[in-house]
Amino acid sequence: MKHDMWSRLSLSLGALALVTALSAAPARADDPAVPAVWTQKKLLFTYMGFTSRYSCDGLRDKVKRTLLDLGARASDLKLTYTGCSSGFGRPSPFPGVAITAQVLEPVGDKGPPPDATVVSAHWKNVVIAPKGNPLSAAGDCELTEQIKQRILPLFTTRNVDYSSTCVPNQLTVGGTKLSTDVLIADPPPPKAAAAGSP
Repeated sequence: MKHDMWSRLSLSLGALALVTALSAAPARADDPAVPAVWTQKKLLFTYMGFTSRYSCDGLRDKVKRTLLDLGARASDLKLTYTGCSSGFGRPSPFPGVAITAQVLEPVGDKGPPPDATVVSAHWKNVVIAPKGNPLSAAGDCELTEQIKQRILPLFTTRNVDYSSTCVPNQLTVGGTKLSTDVLIADPPPPKAAAAGSP
């Protein structure tokens, strides 16, 4: 009896170690395809920071680029301005965007939900920051922190690598980084040529 219990415990611990190792593995070109389904997510994202100020359209553009980089479906991504007290093109105290996005979630043990279309996806490493001009990335320090806290949980991720030395009202070049592995939909297979076409 005790031998059976220890055997089962050893198998369980071995399975747990394997799952942990797989979830911590970096995205590689030879990672197997992951069956996934598109799932709607909604979020009211309001930026609150001291170092940088954003206009509503400027914040929307940064958030949209981040969502697309993380694999949100472009065809039905919706972002609506909120908190635009200063008008467009001018920094607002608390600019925000209401987000409606379709993101990928892996198919679980219970299978896909009814009427869901299963798509093939792969893990991809995505760098959110630093990106582009180092000084601009330093100015986005607080925004990057809020993206990590609020937007990243909308997605299925692994290997989140985040560090920050944000100091209000100071720019620290190279002080912030954020990257993660995320599920990205594979491109659809090419359509077969019509029969009889040259």
